[in-house]
Amino acid sequence: MASGAVWGIDIGQCALKAIRCRAHDDPRKIVAEAFDYIEYPKILSQPGSDPGELISEALKQFLSRNEVLGDSVAVSVSGSSGLARFIKLPPVEAKKIPDIVRYEAKQQIPFDLNDVVWDYQRMGGGSVEEGFALETEVGLFAMKRDAVFRALDPFLKFDLEVDVVQLTPLVLYNLILFDQMDELPPADEYDPDDPPESTVVISMGTDAADLVITNGFRVWQRSVPIGGSHFTKALTRELKLTFAKAEHLKRNATAAADPKAVFQAMRPVFSDLLTELQRSIGYFSNLDRSAKIGRVVALGNAMKLPGLRRYLSQNLGYEIEKLDSFQRLVGSQVLTAPAFQENLLSFGVCYGLALQGLGKSGVYTNLLPKEIITDRLIRRKKPWAVAAAALVLLACCVSFAAYALALNTVDPDAWKTASSKANQVKDYSSKLTGEYEQVKTDFKNTDQIGQHLTGNIEGRLRWLELLRAINQCLPSDRPLGEGAGPPPLDGENAVPIPKRNELHVTNIDCQYLEDVATWYAEAKKWNPNGAGDNNTQPQPGAPPQPGAPPTQGQAGETGPKGPGWIVRLSGYHFHNDDRANQGAEFVRNTIRDNILHGKVQLPDGDKGTTTLSMEELGVTYPVVISTGRVYPREVVNPNVAPKTAPVGYGAAEPGMGDFAGPQRGLRGADGTNRDGEVLVLQCLDFEVQFCWQPKMPTQRREEKEKENAEATPPTQ
Repeated sequence: MASGAVWGIDIGQCALKAIRCRAHDDPRKIVAEAFDYIEYPKILSQPGSDPGELISEALKQFLSRNEVLGDSVAVSVSGSSGLARFIKLPPVEAKKIPDIVRYEAKQQIPFDLNDVVWDYQRMGGGSVEEGFALETEVGLFAMKRDAVFRALDPFLKFDLEVDVVQLTPLVLYNLILFDQMDELPPADEYDPDDPPESTVVISMGTDAADLVITNGFRVWQRSVPIGGSHFTKALTRELKLTFAKAEHLKRNATAAADPKAVFQAMRPVFSDLLTELQRSIGYFSNLDRSAKIGRVVALGNAMKLPGLRRYLSQNLGYEIEKLDSFQRLVGSQVLTAPAFQENLLSFGVCYGLALQGLGKSGVYTNLLPKEIITDRLIRRKKPWAVAAAALVLLACCVSFAAYALALNTVDPDAWKTASSKANQVKDYSSKLTGEYEQVKTDFKNTDQIGQHLTGNIEGRLRWLELLRAINQCLPSDRPLGEGAGPPPLDGENAVPIPKRNELHVTNIDCQYLEDVATWYAEAKKWNPNGAGDNNTQPQPGAPPQPGAPPTQGQAGETGPKGPGWIVRLSGYHFHNDDRANQGAEFVRNTIRDNILHGKVQLPDGDKGTTTLSMEELGVTYPVVISTGRVYPREVVNPNVAPKTAPVGYGAAEPGMGDFAGPQRGLRGADGTNRDGEVLVLQCLDFEVQFCWQPKMPTQRREEKEKENAEATPPTQ
């Protein structure tokens, strides 16, 4: 179970430093409960040393005298081992920032993303307006995967679970932000053109120094490749000493027999360090010209070298402060301990790690590999999974025991006779069921044979019924009045051909489909306004507008389904002088409407005739297609007897009577109309399609009887 405490552990080149902290009642403070400082017998970079063995011995000693079980552990890695980039994003939707950061990671990280552990964080100071992030700066941090596992390897050997892995420069930023920056403005008031004063942190380690510059909202860092061991190496080189003696002389330079010679030997390192710091600070000032450096803080035991801070202060132009205490760290038992006071400057990294573990850091990214987190999560869930399985098994055992006890209370002989009779009844029932299914199958086979026989007789009628129904749906002139016959078609009082209600069908085609729904899907596309009845008349000179399948029955009809025939009627008509009823509109108002709403008279055996709708006959969804524009056509005048048969004159076309003929050869050789024998009429070719799913007379009668039975109220 988690204790709520955090160990911040810094494995340096010279010593292992650790501090255990816990949250305080005051959110601006934390409590230090324990610490440890274990110096190695040799510096890790010293010739002849075994870094792995030295770190293992130090960790073993640390674990032997400190209780870590249940506490969180945060560790640091050198800034030179990782990569840190700070990217300023353009105005972008806040929800798209992760995608942009992933793209930038591929550009900024010079390795395959599968080979690195990386994380990112939005830095403070930006704003979000109407879902767009403005002035957003993102910190991108990465480290090679093998380098992370090398840093974790000493802890894995002792089964010490690490919860946080952070770069040392970012740990120092967290320390300064929490402990040393008291009067920062709110994040929404941050002005990048007039930022707060920046603090420079110089943390001198054994082999390198970390330079961190921050104003609380932005951070810049660089690793300087000069540390305390470089002074030791200079003494070994100039004074011809062993590394151990040179290290001892460096730490006690003021007590040496010739201090001037010691400092003279180390002077080139002083100069090199100053040059690196001046160059780094100057580079930062060129990057951020609005930055104002307010103070410089020194950390690390190497800063205790006599004369180093004074030399850097005089040449950098800033007073370098050495931290004598941490402002927001409480816990007298730790803070007053002599070992802690002696090495206070080296506990800055441990302090910053504890801050992140307690959730009080400015940068909270974590370079702990995701696979380690996943393995731990699974391992922690395993006991719960085992417990759940055990509970299920226990429940099954209890249930089995209960049924077993109930079974033991039953005497098998008491129910033997009843069980035997029940089995006999069951067997007899199964036998009857099988006989019933066999009889049912035989009946279906016989019924199917009968249907085939009757179908062959009735099947001869369906095409005759269809042709008769089509004939009755064709338009014809109605009687003029009571007792009057149809209007005359020849003589002086003959109805003009363009006024006659006539459609001339020249061709009937049929096509069988396994599913007429495919035809209906295409038919709906013919109407640009969607399915439904389209009564739009094509404008003169404009392309013809196709008809559309009107909905059959109620609104929202999905169309026909199943097998059936698609019947196509092709023909022409001359009824094109009536502006209200001409062209394709005349076809819709006649045969199409008659198919939709008309009734037809069909023979009904000995009963005479019967009246049926086209839908009862199986004819539905008529579609009118205008295949062309109205065009002039020459036809024979039926009221004028031709003097001679014109050259090329052929037989009359089907459905046209005696006045229609071929369009060629109706005029004389000079192209003139011979004594009114030829008329020029406005003609329109048309096409009508409809769905026909035939219904046999027997089927129609059964449906009618069923409807009558449902409509008849039950007798009381």
